[in-house]
Amino acid sequence: MKKISIILLSVIILGACSDFLELNESVYQTKDYQFSEFNRVKNVVTGVYGYVTDGLSDVEGTMLDVASDDAVYAWNTHSIRKFYDGSWSPINLIDNQWPYYYSAIRAANYFLENCPDDFPASIYLDDYKERMVELRNFPYEVRALRAYFHFNLLKRYNQIVIADRTYTPEEANELQPVSYQEAAEWIVAECDSVSLHLPLNYKNTPSAELGRVTRGMVMALKARVLLYAASPLNNSENMRSPWLEAAIAAKEVIELGEYELVPEDVTNNESALGLIFGKRNFSSNSFERANFPIGLYLEEGNSGVCPSQNLVESFEMIDGTPFDWSNRDHRRKMMNPLERDPRFAKTVLYNGSRFKNHIIESYKNGKNGFPKEGASPTSYYLRKHIREETSLVAGNESSYSHVFPLFRYAEVLLNYAESLVEATGDPDFKGVQNGVDFTLSPREAVNLVRNRANMPSLPSMDKTQFVERLRNERRVELAFEGHRFWDIRRWKMGEESTTIYGLNITNNFDGTFTYDRIVVQDRVWDDKMYFYPIPASEIFKNNALIQNEGWN
Repeated sequence: MKKISIILLSVIILGACSDFLELNESVYQTKDYQFSEFNRVKNVVTGVYGYVTDGLSDVEGTMLDVASDDAVYAWNTHSIRKFYDGSWSPINLIDNQWPYYYSAIRAANYFLENCPDDFPASIYLDDYKERMVELRNFPYEVRALRAYFHFNLLKRYNQIVIADRTYTPEEANELQPVSYQEAAEWIVAECDSVSLHLPLNYKNTPSAELGRVTRGMVMALKARVLLYAASPLNNSENMRSPWLEAAIAAKEVIELGEYELVPEDVTNNESALGLIFGKRNFSSNSFERANFPIGLYLEEGNSGVCPSQNLVESFEMIDGTPFDWSNRDHRRKMMNPLERDPRFAKTVLYNGSRFKNHIIESYKNGKNGFPKEGASPTSYYLRKHIREETSLVAGNESSYSHVFPLFRYAEVLLNYAESLVEATGDPDFKGVQNGVDFTLSPREAVNLVRNRANMPSLPSMDKTQFVERLRNERRVELAFEGHRFWDIRRWKMGEESTTIYGLNITNNFDGTFTYDRIVVQDRVWDDKMYFYPIPASEIFKNNALIQNEGWN
């Protein structure tokens, strides 16, 4: 039976991508078999969870951040360049998630339409009651995941089909898409419907499992959906009410009292108090192999994701002063981690960093710098998410699991601050709006995040200045967590994100270095890129689909 269960899980995960989800009776994979016993039902749920992706390598084998102004890819032949070289089109796709997430949604619907309410034959098992509690929670978890999958489609494709049940192929090819706002409202309604049925955590449940959908995850999803819906891309008239809805939703997460901002890492820490929902991967060294710097003795990586000078300049000086390239003192202290926001050294590897008992030499002719093939074009390498203890030494390799944060408390506070300041126009607003009492001001919310990072509080300032600083805070706090690519789009800042800078570093051989700021990429931008093109193959199958503006 153990062998059959292992086969079952594999078939569920793979079979969910087929058109009809029909399973082979010859290997006991009938629908009746799948839903006949608690552990088999749980395997089906595991299959739905299997569609949740992390941000480590889910876009052409690398991070989506490479397609934002936060990073470049070390090798200019990588297909990620389609995002910004002008070659992207409905028939030349990248990050084609339309079929993937509809397969995920179909797997969720398959479960929801077949999951039993009870297993009467198991009533005399010692753990029957505990299993029934878990069984009755599964549909709410799966509905939350289904809402999350819809949002991943919505932020990419704008006008999507809401798939709230399974369809025949004939029905599927005639489904009508809905507007962005209608889809957002449906997702929010789903979140509201399931949130109160979900536990705050699973600490006191028989399984005590981490990584499962909680009430906080669903409420954080709702807050993010409403934030995106209120943003300039989807709220062109800048109506105040959508911003207020988003602020209220984020406030409700804050008031759960379940999460904390504490001086701990939320990357690769499954029990971090600030982690709301994350994706845990099994032990592997593939991420390190893809992103360790070129030139590490015996442990050379592929360089991969290389942070930009644009991102590095977003990290303030330690006294809270924004970094200014024209300030000679700032340039002199640029690579001194004691003079910069502490998150700088936790996010990037820079010239002079110590990593795996090596000093990073990204200057010209340094062991990690040009003209070495594959050296970082920007002079920086990735540190965030990297498990430094990983060994790539042949014959002595080691691997570790990775936990990628998909929702965390710091983001909720930043969502709250942005929504409330846009709704009220006042960074220091406290008071009642639409019957809701806001006791935490936008500036206070941002300062909670800054103070947790040992950065000084933002002083009083007007709304325009505050929004600029808030956006910068979001950039550094959430770097390489998959947000910047989407923030650029929802803020409609595409034109401002096309010039990517790096450094050309010269070793003066007297303990000093000369830093020259250089352009490493000039990217193509067109406003049609605010949304993805719907694949031409999908429109061919269903001509009711509406191609996004500019992609025809």
